[in-house]
Amino acid sequence: MVLNYIWIAFFVTAFVIALFRLVFMGDTSVFPAIMDSTFASSKTAFEISLGLTGVLSLWLGIMKIGERGGMVNALAKLLSPVFCRLFPDIPKGHPVTGSIFMNIAANMLGLDNAATPLGLKAMEQLQELNPKKDTASNSMIMFLVLNTSGLTLIPVSIMVYRAQLGATQPTDIFVPILLATFFSTLGGIVITSIYQKISLFNRIMLLTLGGLCVVVAAIMWGFSQLDKDTMNTVSTTAANILLMCIIMVFILAGVRKKVNVYDAFVEGAKDGFTTAVRIIPYLVAILVGIGAFRASGAMDMLIDGVKWGVSACGGNTDFVGALPTALMKPLSGSGARGMMIDAMTTYGADSFVGRLSCIFQGSTDTTFYILAVYFGSVGIRYTRHAVACGLLTDLVGVIAAIAICYMFF
Repeated sequence: MVLNYIWIAFFVTAFVIALFRLVFMGDTSVFPAIMDSTFASSKTAFEISLGLTGVLSLWLGIMKIGERGGMVNALAKLLSPVFCRLFPDIPKGHPVTGSIFMNIAANMLGLDNAATPLGLKAMEQLQELNPKKDTASNSMIMFLVLNTSGLTLIPVSIMVYRAQLGATQPTDIFVPILLATFFSTLGGIVITSIYQKISLFNRIMLLTLGGLCVVVAAIMWGFSQLDKDTMNTVSTTAANILLMCIIMVFILAGVRKKVNVYDAFVEGAKDGFTTAVRIIPYLVAILVGIGAFRASGAMDMLIDGVKWGVSACGGNTDFVGALPTALMKPLSGSGARGMMIDAMTTYGADSFVGRLSCIFQGSTDTTFYILAVYFGSVGIRYTRHAVACGLLTDLVGVIAAIAICYMFF
């Protein structure tokens, strides 16, 4: 229901602003621009789904081998003490726990192509436990928020863009992004736990969250000892080695259990093709709405309004130039990436705005894209508090990014 109102708001706002620009400003290009955007967004949605087909087939095939080989169940048992508290509706030791862990691990390493199919697999398993098939369960919402918080340890793509655009030190945003995304994830867990009345004040959760803080601090310290070239090499190599190790461990586990790994892979890969086709309508709907909103000039008006408000309150407006990236990120990953590149091109890769736009890009994830793809893949129509929790998590990430960027730069 919330998505329905948001989707309508995108088009109504776009139409009203476009009509205003046509009547009062004589801008005859605005309606053609909106219509061009709807066609382009529809094409983009289809291309994204088509591009996902091969990756979905690959990773759902690997996950099927992991299931048959017992690795997913093993991960579920290992993580059940923590996940039983974050996901109290999931039965202890259920295979979905392993799928959730694999998805989160892929996100942390910045492996988007691997994270999406693993996340879709987890959502399908959560749907099997869902008593109301058209309504998001508490477990689904918590899982969605963990994805929208965008916890990323190795933001390789952002550092590459900075290097291409002439940044003196492309890796200088590594630690700020790590801090911002960590606060975003913690904020998402706390916010969703409040909504769902989940208590985090118990020994296991406090030890887990405290341990994660220590691990993050250790990683930050370790990378701070490396020069920029070594950091890029180590992070990229570590991510790819870990990914390949996961594939090999799953295959070897299947061989150990005397599973026909080829047949298991093919069976899982078939599900990948079906899932890719199923999400096309949902992606078309959300991306077309976003495209119309952006093409009408609504985004530019929103940014100008924020800048005026901050100035009127006597605040520093240095961060406002980077806000398009922050505002676009919940709506469209590619749109936010374009805003980030535009900010670095306009203001300079080493400028405050250029760096902040990169931190925005890395601190949260595409809330509406994830919501449309993940919920759309299992036919969820009523999202309950998923959008509110996701957007509040994004807000925590944005505030943390601004504060950390002022601190560092």
